[in-house]
Amino acid sequence: MNKIIIFSITLICLMSCKKGSKDPLLYDEAEKYSGGTGTSFDTGEQAFGHAISGLRLEELERFKSGKSDFRMVWVSAGNSTTARDGLGPFFNASNCTSCHNNNGRGRPEVDGGLVFRLSISGTGVHGEPLPDPSYGDQYGNFAIFGKKAEGGASINYSEIAGMFADGTSYSIRKPEYKFTNLGYGEMSADIMVSPRVGRQVYGMGLLENILESEILKHVDESDLDNDGISGKANYVWDYEKKQTVLGRFGWKANQPTVKQQVAAAFNGDLSLTTSFFENENTTTNQNTILGPLSNGGNPEVSDSLLEELTFYQLLLAVPGRRNISNSDVINGRKIFDNTGCNKCHINKMTTGFNSFAALSNQIIYPYTDMLLHDMGEGLADNRPDYLATGKEWRTPPLWGIGLIKTVNKHTYLLHDGRARNTTEAILWHGGEASIAKSKFVKLNKTERDQLLAFLESL
Repeated sequence: MNKIIIFSITLICLMSCKKGSKDPLLYDEAEKYSGGTGTSFDTGEQAFGHAISGLRLEELERFKSGKSDFRMVWVSAGNSTTARDGLGPFFNASNCTSCHNNNGRGRPEVDGGLVFRLSISGTGVHGEPLPDPSYGDQYGNFAIFGKKAEGGASINYSEIAGMFADGTSYSIRKPEYKFTNLGYGEMSADIMVSPRVGRQVYGMGLLENILESEILKHVDESDLDNDGISGKANYVWDYEKKQTVLGRFGWKANQPTVKQQVAAAFNGDLSLTTSFFENENTTTNQNTILGPLSNGGNPEVSDSLLEELTFYQLLLAVPGRRNISNSDVINGRKIFDNTGCNKCHINKMTTGFNSFAALSNQIIYPYTDMLLHDMGEGLADNRPDYLATGKEWRTPPLWGIGLIKTVNKHTYLLHDGRARNTTEAILWHGGEASIAKSKFVKLNKTERDQLLAFLESL
């Protein structure tokens, strides 16, 4: 009888191990709902393109209109299509999907979602970066008919070899950028350049609605707990409120709201004016050379269209997690925590009240602290942005990362897309993430695969 009891207990333990530990720190059934009650469970090519659940019929219609706006191709002023004219004179894309295909990530290609932010030493009246006098704050590699583009650009990658502690070799690639055929003179001697790939745009309404106190409780600029992590908040200018507020969006948390982020993209990427940014993305020097230009209205993007597109992005659903009870995924979560990845990529956040139920008082799992962190010299763009230094970046949310390959047909990661996969992205971590990267390098292949399985489940 005793042998039977012992056998039964052993079998139960083995079955438990096979299914994975139910330790609530490692396995939480609620995490399937990454974006709260409005989570989408499509795992196909359109996984990033669904509205949060629970919208009324008229709200769904407005969402669909915003989706159409997101895909809409803009043309230069003077065309018969006056509702979508005013593009340029310089631009990086003619619609939103060029940089955010299927609401996902762009590619590290000059004509595939990669743009270059420019600035010189000093700051503007609100603490923002100062634009280059000749080329402004964003490099435009395309121009409208009859006008010369700001220039071209090329990327050259050099491979950096390394080895994991178990003897497995790896290689990461370092990009070098070169501007070619400059059309409007030389850039400033102290020019600072930051390449940026278009990010996924789902879940932004939830991120905007995270309680500010929830974000700020993770701030530790002086590293008082001595864990090597010193998250910092960025404070930026809100053009609508006319005051300095917490930054939430962009690679350096340099935008406070989805609406301002959308307006800034219109101005920087398409050189379209809005009530936020009333001037074309051109410099005084360029205006002299270009001469009089037709425009698509004042502003070229109406407030109603801006609101509609903002509504669409606010209400894009987050894809749910997959395979969360898989033993490799659960073990990978444990490794994620043990290496210290969870100190910046915090799994759980809470939103505040919102008129949309699926955004209001939600427990969400974005895997970010929304704060700035020093990521080391290897990833530095050396370009300050408000309070962000040239080595600091906002912790990117990890939700949906496992579906990028399905949606966007590539796995390029980091702010400039240099990482060809998740492994390379981790290996580029430095600065505050050096300890976590070092622990990752010491993992054996099984452990690395389990960590990647966990990340693929997000």
